[in-house]
Order: sequence, then C-alpha cells, then structure tokens
Amino acid sequence: MTSKKFSISGLFIHGFLLSVVAVNLFPVLWMISSSLKTQDEVFGSASMIPKSFQWSNYIYAWTNGNFQTYFANSLLYTAATLLGVILISSMAAYAFAQANFKGSKVLFYFFVASMMIPIPGAFIPLYVLLIKLDLANTRLGLIIPYINSGLALSIFILKGFFEGVPKEIHEAATIDGCGTFGTYWHIYLPLAKPAIMVVCIFTALNVWNEVLLALVIINDQNLMPIQRGVLEFQGQHFTNYPLLMAALTISTLPILTLYFLFQRHIIKGLSEGALKE
Repeated sequence: MTSKKFSISGLFIHGFLLSVVAVNLFPVLWMISSSLKTQDEVFGSASMIPKSFQWSNYIYAWTNGNFQTYFANSLLYTAATLLGVILISSMAAYAFAQANFKGSKVLFYFFVASMMIPIPGAFIPLYVLLIKLDLANTRLGLIIPYINSGLALSIFILKGFFEGVPKEIHEAATIDGCGTFGTYWHIYLPLAKPAIMVVCIFTALNVWNEVLLALVIINDQNLMPIQRGVLEFQGQHFTNYPLLMAALTISTLPILTLYFLFQRHIIKGLSEGALKE
C-alpha cells in the first residue's frame, strides 16, 4: 500500500515537473522555429516545423545586423564585470567574515538590503551621475553599474562560504607569517572556487541578459551589448520577426552553453558555498 501511494505521488510530482518544463521550453522552441521561417509563414502557419528552413536568416542577422560588434561588446562587458565583481566581492566578503570590525553586521545587512532595490529605481540618479562624470554613452559608464549591481549577491554568497572555512586554517596561516591579504589571496580565495563559480555564472547571466541599463546609458551602436542590439531589429512601423528571432537565438546560445557546461559546478557551489553554515 505504501509503495502504491509512493508511486502515485511520485507520478504526480514528475508529471507536474514535466509540465513546468514544457511551459518554459515552449517559448524557446517557438523562437527557434520562427527564426527558420519566412515572415508570411510566421503569421500564416501555427506549425512548429517550418515548410522550408531559412538558414539565411541567421547569416543575414549576423552579417548585416552589426551582430559581430554587439557580440564582442557583450563579451567585453561580461569579462570586465566578472573581474570587478570577483575581486571586490571576495575582498569584502572576507572582511565581513573574518574582520568582525565594529558595525560590520549593520554594513553587511545594508548590502543585503540593497538587493531588494529594483535597478529601474536608480535610473534617474545614476544617469545624472554618469553625465556629470562624463561617462554616459561609454563602455566604462556601463561596466561600473554592472559591477555595482552584482556585488550584493556575490558578497552574500562568498561570505557564507568564508564563514564555513575552519578557523584552524586561518590560525595556521597567521602562525606561518601570512598577513591579512596573503591569507585571503593564497588560502581563502583558492578554497572558494566552488562559490566563485556560482558568482561567475549568476553574474554572467545577469550581464549578458541585461537590457534596461544599456537602453538608458548606451546610444552608440558600436558600444551596444548584444541584448540592446537585438532591439535594433525591431522597427517602429515594421518588424521582420524571423530576423528578430534569429538574433534572439544567437544571443541565447552562449549563455545556454555556459550553463549546461557548468551546471554541475553551480549545484556544487550552491551546496558548499551559499548554503554552507
């Protein structure tokens, strides 16, 4: 009787999860399908399988849509943001976890609370500040807000990992003559590789998919990241949807590939880092 109940409940759970997967996969499949159709077929046929596969949509979107520039810009923004977030958040997390200075808890909770502030809520003061610093419509003017937006969650994840490192390791490093920065750089940072991997994945996902900040800060086509560049395929009076879907598919592939390659590290990092006590 117990095994029967278990199998029925298991069947229900698996059925529910499969339905959730189907609902989430359908827009992706529809996007890929539409990218291989003609404009008339997108509106005239509900079939997911194109009558003739229009691979030329991808070639046109890549060559004639300035997509090489958008792609290179996104790689640059993502790499620069990752470098800044990892360095700043790891040092801040180490200080919060080990220094125990006066007011450290209040300051840490302040950082955590900043995660609840939506990015659009800071658009006006941010844009005014960037104009005064002459950073509007520049690469640096986009990279700095990207780094800032990724710090709170990264500090939260890395602090949890650093607090789980045995104190004996810190004491042994101190006895061996390792200073504060040396202990952080040579001991704690290498041990935090699983948590850093999680930070890298989350940060890369956020930067690669971000469009609102880029829409506000960047106007020059040669500086646009890939998601901002995709909007250029959408016209005011007419939109070529197969080309738009091809552009969206191209922009999605790198981040999907990154996630599938490192999904094991994400799970390991979450279990050993963010959830470690």
